[in-house]
Amino acid sequence: MKQTIQYDAFYEQIGAINGWDFSSIQVVSEGVLWNLYTEVMRHIHPSDLLLDIGTGGGESLLAHAASASLLVGIDLSHGMMETAQRNLLKSGHSNVRFVQMNAEQLQFPDQFFNIISCRHAPFCASEAYRVLADGGIFLTQQVRENDKYNIKEAFGFEATEDLPTSPLAERYVNELREAGFCDVQLKEYNATEYYARPEDLLFLLTHAPIIPGFGERATDVQTLQRFIQQYQCDQGIQTNAARFMITARK
Repeated sequence: MKQTIQYDAFYEQIGAINGWDFSSIQVVSEGVLWNLYTEVMRHIHPSDLLLDIGTGGGESLLAHAASASLLVGIDLSHGMMETAQRNLLKSGHSNVRFVQMNAEQLQFPDQFFNIISCRHAPFCASEAYRVLADGGIFLTQQVRENDKYNIKEAFGFEATEDLPTSPLAERYVNELREAGFCDVQLKEYNATEYYARPEDLLFLLTHAPIIPGFGERATDVQTLQRFIQQYQCDQGIQTNAARFMITARK
């Protein structure tokens, strides 16, 4: 069964609620090979200007505000930006800006940023190349197609555990090279996740675009209960987190 997710509407709805703050979820992961923002911090200098594409509620950017001279987070969602502005006000940081903006049309001068990050959001390779300074670095983490494969199967969606290559990753690598980036590197992982409680998994499915329209069907709760019974183990409720990361230099 194929279904599509209305990402724009879903994204706007979640942005008005909590950004992408899933810190309340109790989950243990095995096999995670990196943290995107830890990788970003490895490359950043105190005098740098950082652009974060798809910043959501800005939680990750604000957590690293002391690492750069100026940090700018952009997001297409008005709801996300409202959450980010509230988070900024609470943080008290003066070197962080949040702007509602389309990544396809970046409203910044050429070669303005030293580093660009993008987590789980679409981007335009040519626009990223344009606003990145010579010698700058672009880093993006994206969700692989086989992420949460057993949850998708339980709800009747086409899914596969074994995915040798990611079409999305290959597409992004080609686009970055065509835009002029060099030293384009791709890394991937497929980690195992254990959610501690049913309510943790329920929060995830309600706040992330994994199952289209989750909760709208009368059978969704029963389907989730059957899934939990099948994949409950001593460590928790088992699923997977499949990611890829691309780094590229200008």
